[in-house]
Amino acid sequence: MKHPITLSRLVSLLVGAAAFTAVQVAYASITIPMYLVDAKGGTKAIGTIKAENSLCGILLTPDLHDLPPGVHGFHVHENPSCDNGGMAAGGHFDPMHTAQHKGPYQTSGHLGDLPVLIVGQDGRATLPTLAPRFKLSELDHHAFIIHAGADNYSDTPEKLGGGGARMACGVISENAS
Repeated sequence: MKHPITLSRLVSLLVGAAAFTAVQVAYASITIPMYLVDAKGGTKAIGTIKAENSLCGILLTPDLHDLPPGVHGFHVHENPSCDNGGMAAGGHFDPMHTAQHKGPYQTSGHLGDLPVLIVGQDGRATLPTLAPRFKLSELDHHAFIIHAGADNYSDTPEKLGGGGARMACGVISENAS
């Protein structure tokens, strides 16, 4: 049996659609400022990372400079803080408590494991990458960490992919703009 569209039902549908659209727009993309960090509390702005929803996860587009060339571990960490040389960010975001570092393409393991960040010889990172297991809304109130070393997406031979020291950090907030 069909339900007739009454004025009140139409208004309810339109209000619901507007609210849904507002939420989608609020999470359409955010830009996260990134900073070099050190154990003495020093920070230096190095650019931004734009995060936006895509059909296959989150598209991360870095616009970073003044980084050491090469491949670097890149992760979402638990806490929204870059204090204490990035250590206040806590461990890799792991809401399922897997305690396993398996990289961004495995369905088990830390959710915060992202594809590596590639920095050119000029110290710039601009190559977009895709985080296939994330939705933009899941990033809020966490931190991006860039590690000094590469990441092999495994806990062997070193824990957490062997990325080592935390060299850059950015707090993720839906208000990041």
